[in-house]
Amino acid sequence: MGHMGAGAPQGPQPLPGIAHVVAVGSGKGGVGKTTVAVNLSVSLAKLGYKVGLIDADIYGPNVPTMLGATRQPNVVGDNRIEPVLAHGVKFISIGLISPGDKPLVMRGPMLHQIIRQFLQQVEWGELDFLIVDLPPGTGDVVISLVQTVPLTGAIVVSTGSNVALEDARKALEMFHQVKVDVLGMVENMSQMTLPSGEVIDVFGAGGTERTAAQFGLDFLGSVDLDPTIREGGDKGLPVALAGPESKLAAEFYGVAQRVADKARETASKSEDILEIS
Repeated sequence: MGHMGAGAPQGPQPLPGIAHVVAVGSGKGGVGKTTVAVNLSVSLAKLGYKVGLIDADIYGPNVPTMLGATRQPNVVGDNRIEPVLAHGVKFISIGLISPGDKPLVMRGPMLHQIIRQFLQQVEWGELDFLIVDLPPGTGDVVISLVQTVPLTGAIVVSTGSNVALEDARKALEMFHQVKVDVLGMVENMSQMTLPSGEVIDVFGAGGTERTAAQFGLDFLGSVDLDPTIREGGDKGLPVALAGPESKLAAEFYGVAQRVADKARETASKSEDILEIS
């Protein structure tokens, strides 16, 4: 190992100026993880925090569409990338660099390089929260992330169905194995309220909250299944833009406030441990 520089930093290194790095993951695709990540980011920004968002779902980068900004990012001094600003959120995505329907076919080492670039070569500036929208599953991107930067914690998104929760539990175990605190779980598409007022339990409302309790984790909130949320994502106008007074957006703002509180609490405990050691 003589080629390694004697002064080379070992292990994950904190990003200067960024207070909290929070990953948003799910064991299964199709549960609305990116919808939650985007609306969480917009909600935090509307609450007054400085927020960045990394679209680390390399094979399915939907954040540019959901934030309504698809221009290529600028390259600034010393070959660094300037994040795109949309709705008060700074973000970066492979979808900005390689737009359209052409698929990205790449192996682990290339994924690792992209994640490192998004973390270390983007001019994030001062941020209270850097949200990382992970791909579904338990693959290479998570390993690259935890090897590059220390995480404040992670959020796991699921529907309430047993099938989705089977994979959500795998995500919980993955974060445990890589020693990342799980801040809590979010249930997406929990219930659907018809115009008549009838409430339909589509995916098994309450299942995620019960799973969180089984694992001794916080339940961060539930978001209903509503066409308005889907329409906002398709149009690049996330429903969180309506503000916390909006009935639909209020669910995301509740999740955002609980995430902010839990992140500060977790970071404070980590600092106490470091001081004791």
